[in-house]
Amino acid sequence: MRPGSLHGALHRLEDEGLVRALRTEQEGRLPARTVYEITDEGRRELAVLQAEAFEEVRFPPDPVDLALATASDVDEATLRGHLQDRVRDFTARLSRLDHLADRRWPDQTPADDLVLEHARLRLRAELEWHGLVLDQLGKPAGPR
Repeated sequence: MRPGSLHGALHRLEDEGLVRALRTEQEGRLPARTVYEITDEGRRELAVLQAEAFEEVRFPPDPVDLALATASDVDEATLRGHLQDRVRDFTARLSRLDHLADRRWPDQTPADDLVLEHARLRLRAELEWHGLVLDQLGKPAGPR
């Protein structure tokens, strides 16, 4: 998240009464920063969002599926290049997460570990699927 986006989101949350500015701190010559705290209304809203997240199972379509399904007019080398670019991106993301998993921060919880592992498993699944697609490129379509 970019700082400007974060500040905008914090101001919207403050306008909605979900967080409030607690204090402003400044260390040395660094820019001042505002510390926020969640309000009672924010805690209620968070509880609603948590319940929705646990109750709702979503599996949104991936735009790459549509791109692949309609790529009959894209030459194989171009398609392979796009997929290899995606593999490089997923591999870099996985490497960053693996690096995070090797380091622990002071207040890291078992839940933090599980969230990190969820992201790593999702990236590995993407890499496996992309490998399958790259293997199939150029092979004749078999009978259905």
